[in-house]
Order: sequence, then structure tokens, then C-alpha cells
Amino acid sequence: MKRHVYPLLVILLFQVYSPPSLADSPSDWVTEGKVFGEVRYRYEQVTQDGLAQDASANTIRGNIGFETGVYKDLKGLIEIQAIRHLGNDGFNDTTNGKITYPVVADPESTEFNQGWISWSGLPNTELKIGRQKIVLDNQRFVGPVGWRQNDQTFDAGTVIFNPLENLNISYSYLWNINRVFGEHSPLPDYTGDNHLIHSTYTFRNWLKVAAYGYFLDIEQTPALSSNTFGSQLTGNIKLSDDWKFQYLAEYAYQRDGDDNPVSLSESYFHLNAGLSWKTLTISGGVESLGGNGVNAFQTPLATGHAFNGWADKFLVTPVGGLEDAYGGVSYKLEGIGNLVDGIKADVIYHDFKAENSSMNYGTEWDFQIGKTFKIDSIVLKEWTISAKYADYNTDGFLTDTNKFWLMMGIKF
Repeated sequence: MKRHVYPLLVILLFQVYSPPSLADSPSDWVTEGKVFGEVRYRYEQVTQDGLAQDASANTIRGNIGFETGVYKDLKGLIEIQAIRHLGNDGFNDTTNGKITYPVVADPESTEFNQGWISWSGLPNTELKIGRQKIVLDNQRFVGPVGWRQNDQTFDAGTVIFNPLENLNISYSYLWNINRVFGEHSPLPDYTGDNHLIHSTYTFRNWLKVAAYGYFLDIEQTPALSSNTFGSQLTGNIKLSDDWKFQYLAEYAYQRDGDDNPVSLSESYFHLNAGLSWKTLTISGGVESLGGNGVNAFQTPLATGHAFNGWADKFLVTPVGGLEDAYGGVSYKLEGIGNLVDGIKADVIYHDFKAENSSMNYGTEWDFQIGKTFKIDSIVLKEWTISAKYADYNTDGFLTDTNKFWLMMGIKF
């Protein structure tokens, strides 16, 4: 880790102690900075076959942070996050030992969520070091897992380079991955020499190309160490004033990393297409993660809740692989009145099968409705209310599971 981080620290320290310019002042760090935060309450109820009791969880998350202004091309950010349970803990939070309840992976914790400093003194380049969120593409491989109350963050050094107007190239070295299970988990972090190389080029609205290489060396779970190479195409095509077509096509190949005790050679692909008329969208697709019956394509740094059903039955790919054929409808109300305009509803259906056999894994229905209210205030930005439901029905592979959520949040 030291050989990667020390050169960046030298650059940052040189900037701090070099003679000041007339264009900025150390006070800009404070006077041009901003306080930000969020409070999010969630009720989660889970019924799962095979467990003696249903889970019922009331949790609340509070974030408070400060992002500085810019001085000598330097900027910093610090953020604290706390998660607390309200009432009785009638659920398995992964650390409280209540294994007769279904899992609601939101244990209590208080920690530094982010703490980084960045420098943009080189042309078209930003260097960032410290605890940070990293979001790549649609978060299928790397994301902050924003669905859970505790964010996934990365202790990392990142370089972002924009040599051309529409070209973005980034490299991140991760030495510590702060997982969503909190400080009291038996396995709170992943450590190792992890490298993320990513680039995107936007040709037009109808074509954005991403290419990536992710090299994971996870010391605590060597079976997750892997080298993944892939590319993604996305685009939006305006057909008329009211009609729009959008698509995604992605392919990746994954092989075992140096310390992985098993041999891995699996593929991933995802195809999705959607047609929108005004605020109504109909979409569908298929996502496939390969498996050979012994091991399978895995994405341990992903925001997994966004894929393969909201019941979270497939956060770890089964050894037989996974094929998820899905379709959905989304609609947003408009032109009725301020109270209901902006209400958005989603319905999604999933059909799960093994990738390397004819085995059926089951089906799932997902429903969601919610609205975000923008607030014209110096302090508050917006508040959101939403309800969500997932109904997974097994075909003899896992266990029938129903989940319901009610959420309210305020950002400032």
C-alpha cells in the first residue's frame, strides 16, 4: 500500500506548503465550504420460510458532513454516519445473534463514512486519497450499496483523468473495503491490494462506451479474489417528442486471482431495452452470471440490491450460475396537482434459472411507489417517502421470502 500512496501524499503536502497565490486564501476552505447531511428512517418486515419468527426492524440513519471549498487546488470532505435501532431488535442484524429471525443487515454503528482530500492541480486530472465512495457505471461491479443503512466505502487512492471532453479514465487502488455489516461484525472489512481501472467515452446520447478491468485480492476471503475484464454499451435514442428508446449491453469475463484457491473462468452478460412514452416506461432484459457447479462469477463490491430481485436472494451467485429474465413497468404521475405529481410506481417480474443447467430457481414480483418533494429552503433540500415490497417464490432451490419496507428521508 505504501508504495502506491506515498507519492500522492508528497504531491498534496507540496501544494499545502508551497507559496500562496493571490487568487485564493486558506480561509476559502471554510468560507466556501458547505455542511451536508441526511436522516433516513426505515421500517423493514421480513417473512421467510424455515425460520421460526418474522423480522420487524425500525432503523434510523443519520449522516452529517462538511465539504471544504478549494484552496491551492485542494479540497477535502469529512462525513460521520450513525445507525440506530428504534424499539426492540426483532430481527437478525448479522451481529446480535438472533438467528431465529430473518436477516435485516442494518446493525448499529457509528463511524467515519468518508474522509478524503483531493487535488486538481494538474490539467484535466483529479487525485483523491482517503475514505471515499466509488460509483462505477450502474454499480453492478462497484458501488456504495446505498440501499443498506450503512454505506460501503473504500479506503483508497484514486486518479481521474479527462484528456478529452468526452473521455474519462480512472484508476483506484483500494487497500480497505468498509462493508455494510458495521464495526462489530466478525468480518467488517475486506483488505488487500485491489485495483480498479475504468474508462468511458460518450460519442452521443445514443452511445456511451465503458471498458474496465477489476483486479481483486481479498485477503479474508481468497475465493473472491478475481480478475474481471469487460465492456458496457448504453444509450438513449429520442424517437419523437414523446417517445424514447434506451438500451444496455454488457459483457465481462472473470478468472481467478493470484491467491484464489479455486480455478475460475466464467462469463457475464446483461442485455436490457426499454421504450418510454412520456412518463410511462416498459423495459425488460436478461442478466447471466456463469457458474460451473463448483464456483461462479461473483461481484463482491457491487450494489447488489439493484439486481436480481429486491428480496436479495442472489447477492452471492449460486455455483450453478444465474440467469435472470425480467420485465417491468414504471410510471410517474404528472399534470394532476402538486401533491401527487411526481409519484412514481414500479412493477418488476423476475424468472430465475441456473446458468449451466435447466434447474429453476424460482420467481419474484417487486413493487415500489414513492415521491421526492423538493424543498425551497436555505437548510433543507428534499424529503422522500416510499413503500416497497418483494415476493420471492422458490421452485425448491431457496426459501419463500416476503419483504416490505416503508421509508422516509430528509436531505440537507
